[in-house]
Amino acid sequence: MIGGMIGLFVGMLGGIAGAYVMGRLRAQTARGLADQILANANREAETTRMQAELQAKQDMLRRRDELDREMEETRKGLREQERRIEKRGDLLDQKLELINRKDREFESIQHSLSEQQEELQKRQLELKQTHAEQRELLCKIGRLAPEEARSILLARVQQELRGEVGLLIMRHEASIRESCQRRAREILTTTIQRYAASHTAEVTVSTIDIPSDEMKGRIIGREGRNIRAFEKATGVDVIVDDTPGVVVVTGFDSVRREIAKIALEKLIQDGRIHPTRIEEIVKETQEEMEQHIRRLGQEAAQEAAVINLHEKLLDYLGRLKFRTSYSQNVLRHSIEVAFLTGMIAEEIGLSGALGRRCGLLHDIGKAADHEMEGGHPVVGAELAKRYGEGPEVVHAALGHHDDLRVDAPYTVLVAAADAISASRPGARRETLEKYVRRLEELESLALGFPGVEHAYAIQAGREVRVLVDSQLLDDAGSASLCRDVARAIQNQLNYPGEVKVTVLRETRAVEFAR
Repeated sequence: MIGGMIGLFVGMLGGIAGAYVMGRLRAQTARGLADQILANANREAETTRMQAELQAKQDMLRRRDELDREMEETRKGLREQERRIEKRGDLLDQKLELINRKDREFESIQHSLSEQQEELQKRQLELKQTHAEQRELLCKIGRLAPEEARSILLARVQQELRGEVGLLIMRHEASIRESCQRRAREILTTTIQRYAASHTAEVTVSTIDIPSDEMKGRIIGREGRNIRAFEKATGVDVIVDDTPGVVVVTGFDSVRREIAKIALEKLIQDGRIHPTRIEEIVKETQEEMEQHIRRLGQEAAQEAAVINLHEKLLDYLGRLKFRTSYSQNVLRHSIEVAFLTGMIAEEIGLSGALGRRCGLLHDIGKAADHEMEGGHPVVGAELAKRYGEGPEVVHAALGHHDDLRVDAPYTVLVAAADAISASRPGARRETLEKYVRRLEELESLALGFPGVEHAYAIQAGREVRVLVDSQLLDDAGSASLCRDVARAIQNQLNYPGEVKVTVLRETRAVEFAR
């Protein structure tokens, strides 16, 4: 037991000693490892420092190279500017030398002119002295005063030359008259040949193709409400007969007829045909027609090479496309007159551009003669003056029908060109003009009554449809207006057969659900 205890004690001492030895070994190992780590850190720090110094040197060298390049480019720019300044200085010196040389030449020319002027004055003085001496000598020889000698000489010369001068004047007048007539014929024939336009008579009927005869029933509508609404909105007459695949739109006003044709084609294509849709399509087509009219005016001005026209004049010019004069389209007639006037003006030495302008606008009053009082010459002159045209254009519009004393050459040329255009074979026809005028008179007469908003002559003038303001006239007033219009037509107009007067009064209430 004692031996066991001693062994245990010895074992414990041995363990303690072993632990101590192991601790010392571990401490020595840790110190070595720390020294090694410190040495590695020192080496890495030195390496990093050297790399940083090397990088700094490289950056400094690169920056120095960049500064050197920038300085070199700056030096090059400065040298280039110096060369330009030197070249500019040389040019200025050359110009200065040229100016000095011009000044010297001018001074020499001025000196020469002064000497010539002095010599001329001396010659004039000598001539006056010689003339006075000759006059005194003649007076001494003839024993007459200067005034008496002059009067006797002039009387004798007048007596001797009177007969010869008269014969010469008559001979030259006859020659000039013949030459002028021949030249005028040549100018007119050449002008007519250079611009030979074709003409077609305008019609008052438009035909519209329909996909099937079933569409005719839809156009007419239940109890005719669709066709009545369409005729009321457009002011034309729609004829739906037995002719297969065709609907006829008739009316004397070409603008209304064209609007009606386009609107009906849109309705047929859309398929929705009822009074509300008809009014929408007609209103939309009217707006499109206004743009189309402006475009027609611009194209006409461009075709005639007339520039800087006022926008309102372009609108009026486009409306002439839908106006006829004795079946001749007024817009084509105006363009033709513009070309003819310009050609004749150039032949006789006047401005062709001004001649074309006068010719193009000479009938502009026909586009607004229903809006303003007076004939189309007066209306056209007023429009041309209102929208900034010159006196030549105003006078040409006012006097191309010889309504006043002509004192401008362009007015004479426009009148001649107007006569040429109207006299071409097939250009005009009397019947259509009278027919259109009668329809216009019917509408104007109906529009003259109070409370009337619109009036449309349809059925070739056999019927007048009058739309009245429901706020101004009641049903009894509408009936009275119908009788008054019929009596006025009977008393004031000449017409074949009879004219039916229809007065339409309508009250509408419109509200929107939002």
